Amino acid sequence: MKYLARLLAVFSLAVACVFAWSGDLAAMAAPSPIMAEVEGELINAADAKRVEIGYKIDINNTNIRQFRKLRGMYPTLAAKIVNNAPYEKVEDLLDLPDLTDSQKERLQENFENFVVTPQEAFLNEGDERFNNGIY
Repeated sequence: MKYLARLLAVFSLAVACVFAWSGDLAAMAAPSPIMAEVEGELINAADAKRVEIGYKIDINNTNIRQFRKLRGMYPTLAAKIVNNAPYEKVEDLLDLPDLTDSQKERLQENFENFVVTPQEAFLNEGDERFNNGIY
């Protein structure tokens, strides 16, 4: 009886393999006209913006942690910059409320490290500017 059960199992497996490989899988692997071809290059908007500004800090779109690269900016000045955005030009940073003279000097020293571009929704939605989840 065990022999007959084994023979039936092997036969069933062989039949299943023959039908499974008969062409259905080849049809699934073939290109389908439902899938449209994309012409052109796919561009990530965040990467395109990065190319545009280089390694400067975009004060309208960057997150607060990027200011750690600059001495004396993080967290106090960085929080003021992020909370009071958007800006039209880098010099608008000097109009931030409650700035001390030393903070104004610090900002002026770093003007060459900043750039202003229009705000982008994909960089400013939610709390991305305060906690972007990169630790």
